[in-house]
Amino acid sequence: MVTRRSLMLGVAAASMLGVPRAARAQLKIDVTQGTVQPLPIALVDFVPASGGDVDVARGVTQVITSNLRRSGLFAPIDPAAYIERITNIDAVPRFPDWRAINAQGLVTGRMTRQGDGRLKAEFRLWDVFAGQQLMGQQYFTTPENWRRIAHIISDQIYHRLTGEKGYFDTRIVFVDETGPKDRRVKRLAIMDQDGAGVRYLTRGEDLVLTPRFSPTTQEITYMSYGGADPRVFLLNIETGQREIVGNFPGMTFSPRFSPDGQRVIMSLQQGSHSNIFVMDLRSKATTRLTDTPAIDTAPSYSPDGARICFESDRGGRQQIYVMGANGGAAQRISFGEGSYSTPVWSPRGDAIAFTKQHGGKFAIGVMRPDGQGERILAEGFHNEGPTWAPNGRVLMFFRDPGGNAGPGLYTVDVTGRNEQRIPTPSFASDPAWSPLL
Repeated sequence: MVTRRSLMLGVAAASMLGVPRAARAQLKIDVTQGTVQPLPIALVDFVPASGGDVDVARGVTQVITSNLRRSGLFAPIDPAAYIERITNIDAVPRFPDWRAINAQGLVTGRMTRQGDGRLKAEFRLWDVFAGQQLMGQQYFTTPENWRRIAHIISDQIYHRLTGEKGYFDTRIVFVDETGPKDRRVKRLAIMDQDGAGVRYLTRGEDLVLTPRFSPTTQEITYMSYGGADPRVFLLNIETGQREIVGNFPGMTFSPRFSPDGQRVIMSLQQGSHSNIFVMDLRSKATTRLTDTPAIDTAPSYSPDGARICFESDRGGRQQIYVMGANGGAAQRISFGEGSYSTPVWSPRGDAIAFTKQHGGKFAIGVMRPDGQGERILAEGFHNEGPTWAPNGRVLMFFRDPGGNAGPGLYTVDVTGRNEQRIPTPSFASDPAWSPLL
């Protein structure tokens, strides 16, 4: 549990200390441009109050710094360049000292242990050139929650300076892979978006595939080979309670939640072909959405729940199609060379991510829902399984270089810049990004 309050130390306080009242904060990153110049920002080590925890205070600063740097939109300045040493966040900074090192934004903070054992985290964000406080917040939580506080503060800074919601206070569910390549043990695991706090959700007795988050609850749906045929399960992340979505004849694949969390859409194999079905989780009623002698699979809802995209080989090769959420005529939208698979609709609704195979390479790309504007973001031997950050700005996917190596997780910006590997304890595949916590 995290509670929040605002800190007010703005124009009035700044004016008394010689900052012109007429100054207006203009600090903002325009992320609508194709190429964004990272914003130079100074992040001063959070100050531990008397009796405070120095390591926690420094850890919060380091997590915020790492989050902002990894986004590719910020360029944290080396603390060795700092001129002013801030020990009191309630005082207005000496802005000329920060302008001298080209800092455009400045973050200061403090960590205090309360009498009831809770941790209080305070921070202020300053526009250095305008000489104004842009925002100030304080949060109360339990001491073991300090990393989440750092992610929440990162989101606040990101939102204030870009105008878009952040994505740092989120989690990733993925398939953890250990052991020799021909005898891999695959477990469901969950972690923070930066790779910290890994926790295992299954023990590895059964093969697990395609985990996906509910957009509304702390649940995931996934496929498990617990017997002769795979089954689709729901798993409550907090309680560990697991239930079968339904018993279907044949094989079930690629389950995914509807935007309201009330339905699960999936493909069911019947003979040599598969079709798309949707199940209402309350009534358990199942509706068939496609009926073709082809392989229709990997369905994904648009964020408004009105349409779905899916992959199908009905035209002879895997391509991406879009149709209404209740079924009906489907329109093919992918027409480039090669085959297209694993389509996932952006949370913004303006793009569909996909895996493209052509010429022995596997690429991660995006296109508009009408198929226009196709762009490749990452290319290599085997890239697969894109998943969107909740703000629609970043994609995560997995890459398997082949040979004796194993898959790992990567992120890339929607502009195709700033590709980064996400650390995991062992090999990792099939990531799915949670909504904001």
